[in-house]
Amino acid sequence: MKSPLVVRLLAVASLATSALFAQPTSAPAQRPDPVGAVHLHVAPSGDDRAPGTSSQPFATLGAARDAARRSAGRQPVTVHVADGVYYLPSTLVFGPEDSGGPAAPVVYRADNEGRAILSGGLRLDLRWRPFRDGILQASTPAGLALDQLFVNGERQIMARYPNFDPALTTAAYQGFAADAFSTERTARWADPTGGFIHAMHSARWGGYHYRITGKNTDGSVAYEGGWQNNRQMGMHARFRMVDNIREELDAPGEWFHDATASVLYFMPPPGFDAASAVIEAVQLRHVVELRGSAHAPVRHVAFEGFVFRHAARTFMDNREPLLRSDWTIYRGGAVTAEGVEDVRLLDCVFDQPGGNAVVVTGYARRVLVRGCHIRDPGASGVVFVGLPSAVRDPLFEYKQTQDLAKIDRTPGPRSDDYPAESAVEDCLITGVGRVERQAAGVQISMSARIRVADTSIYDCSRAGLNVGDGTWGGHVIERCDVFDTVLETHDHGSFNSWGRDRYWSSKHRDVSEPAVKADPALPFLDAVETTVIRHSRWRCDHGWAIDLDDGSSNYDIHHNLLLAGGLKLREGYRRRAWNNVIINNGLHPHVWFDGSDDHFYANIVMAAHAPVRLPKGWGVGVDRNLFDSPADLEKHRASGADPRSVAGDPRFLDPAAGDFRVAKDSPALALGFENFPMDVFGVKKPSLRAIARTPVIPPLIAPPAPAATAAVLAERRAVWLDASVRALSGEEFSAFGVSRESGGVQVLTVPSGSPGARLGLRPGDLIQRIGERPVVTLDDLLGAPVPAPGGRIHVIRDQQPRVLTVPSNGFHP
Repeated sequence: MKSPLVVRLLAVASLATSALFAQPTSAPAQRPDPVGAVHLHVAPSGDDRAPGTSSQPFATLGAARDAARRSAGRQPVTVHVADGVYYLPSTLVFGPEDSGGPAAPVVYRADNEGRAILSGGLRLDLRWRPFRDGILQASTPAGLALDQLFVNGERQIMARYPNFDPALTTAAYQGFAADAFSTERTARWADPTGGFIHAMHSARWGGYHYRITGKNTDGSVAYEGGWQNNRQMGMHARFRMVDNIREELDAPGEWFHDATASVLYFMPPPGFDAASAVIEAVQLRHVVELRGSAHAPVRHVAFEGFVFRHAARTFMDNREPLLRSDWTIYRGGAVTAEGVEDVRLLDCVFDQPGGNAVVVTGYARRVLVRGCHIRDPGASGVVFVGLPSAVRDPLFEYKQTQDLAKIDRTPGPRSDDYPAESAVEDCLITGVGRVERQAAGVQISMSARIRVADTSIYDCSRAGLNVGDGTWGGHVIERCDVFDTVLETHDHGSFNSWGRDRYWSSKHRDVSEPAVKADPALPFLDAVETTVIRHSRWRCDHGWAIDLDDGSSNYDIHHNLLLAGGLKLREGYRRRAWNNVIINNGLHPHVWFDGSDDHFYANIVMAAHAPVRLPKGWGVGVDRNLFDSPADLEKHRASGADPRSVAGDPRFLDPAAGDFRVAKDSPALALGFENFPMDVFGVKKPSLRAIARTPVIPPLIAPPAPAATAAVLAERRAVWLDASVRALSGEEFSAFGVSRESGGVQVLTVPSGSPGARLGLRPGDLIQRIGERPVVTLDDLLGAPVPAPGGRIHVIRDQQPRVLTVPSNGFHP
């Protein structure tokens, strides 16, 4: 039974999410021009000394902003911006003095959608001349700092090793090498200072970046960095790449800028015309900023129809940890908004920004991003991130803990310094994480009631949508189409979340579970309102379609189509999943708490549940599901799951065409399943829908014969040191916090007094190494010699490495 506090909080959540659901997604009707409205005009041919009329426009948006201030908040102001490229010498900043009002907004509007370009770069007038080996060179202005190079509107490639191959969509950095900065390689480099090392996290949970500062006396490179991931475990041994190295300039499209000599080197791609090519250099990290505060916000300002281009990379500034998620963050993007209310970004294009496209940080209310195309951002598409000062008892690194008896037990935030009541609607977000691999189409952290609707997100190095923590919930994700995600990383989902909130400890079974049994309101101190995921389509071929990871609590997941990857629910509280169609997959319950109050019902599944390290009775809330395999169903009834579930053909209407509604005689309907529309997923805006891709619909995989299933299960279990052990399969490695390639063998039971017990093995341990011998598979373990006295066995326990030492008398009592 829930405490009165929990009941009250869930009731509030229901009201909040219902209100969000009722929000319109279509643009408001055009109103007549109000009496007294002010119209200002900007054109590339204008003059900032002009009055800003249609016949005598300003030349810059800065001049128009200053002129608009005289009427802002008292009269409606529209700044009309003519077609052209506006190269900004500095970031265009708006403060509280630039605010409009509810009846008098300040609107910056492109005359023609997509034809007015706000650039954080500059155009270079270069005189190309041959250098050598097909490379051109040109002198550049003294003092030019060149972060990115664009040729005819397309970002080019810094000289790198190994070379970039766009066909390697799922390979780290589209090309990686273990010897990327080996001494043998660096011997070729005269002076690599200013170059960069990019490396995946050792478990492929994102990536790291380092700036090369020179060479050591032994010929190795010296470097600094690696702060871009909140799970500090070192760089991957193989997935590495270097760029901005002169000697690696050897492929079409690559460039290197010698800032000391003011010379740009470029190996042009086929078809390059030096006489007509438009060459642009990126200069600014932020194109537009709206800077206010909770006490003096920037209000009622809108940008409509612009292209934001040429924002610099920010990966070396990405160093602030986000609570205990795997993320760090840079609080800036091409458009950055802090201390704002009622700000709108409508029908804009964010074209290849080097970092984040849009960042909404600190105090923010009612920010709307609608009808926008975010293309190939270096980091994330849209980021909503509050301030840690708004969080009660915040912790920042995975291993940090606190005494749960002493925490502040006041629900919710401690201040208003966080985004809320904001939305991303009807957008197309593609090519996410072109520079940084810990990125998402939409990232939400320390925020409340964020709505993501009617949005297509795909081609992502990591998650499509990521919710970094439970603070403070109430989000609604609906009618989205999210696929081709986790392309270069690992152990993640098209939707990913964490909930390492106040109640959570990495020793969750020993610390969090008993504390919640004593006070059931604990998980809802931060996850105050229910987050809803509904009426969306998900596909992830390198993880889970929906992944609720460590601690994620207070979720409703319903009426979704999961095309690949299945649904993972790791330890957390109060997750409800119903009326979902899970193709060729099923439920992955990992490390659930005892009494977690999780429910999984009225779903169509096409694989057995894949439980890992669950308590007895975990299946109490799992029932009334339709399996396509009788063998899969029977497997779970012994654990108390699915007593009223049935097995049979779902009778999909047209699965080859992506229509997974069921026929009137489907056995799913008798279980409470209801059909839902299969044509509502993704972006709706006609111009964006015309260019948006949709996911490949997978063919249905027939269930295995019962005898084959039993044989597979038998092969995966064995006895070692009298302990029962099993190999990992599928995505089970995630429950232990290890990578698929490192693998391991799970310990199931350890009889008292057995050799395994004397060694110190515990149920739930993952054996990964005996001495120096890796244990990836069951064969590795069974084929290893029995360790001698003093020998070491390396295991993972509670996601942390442990070393067990064989007693001096061996395994004898």
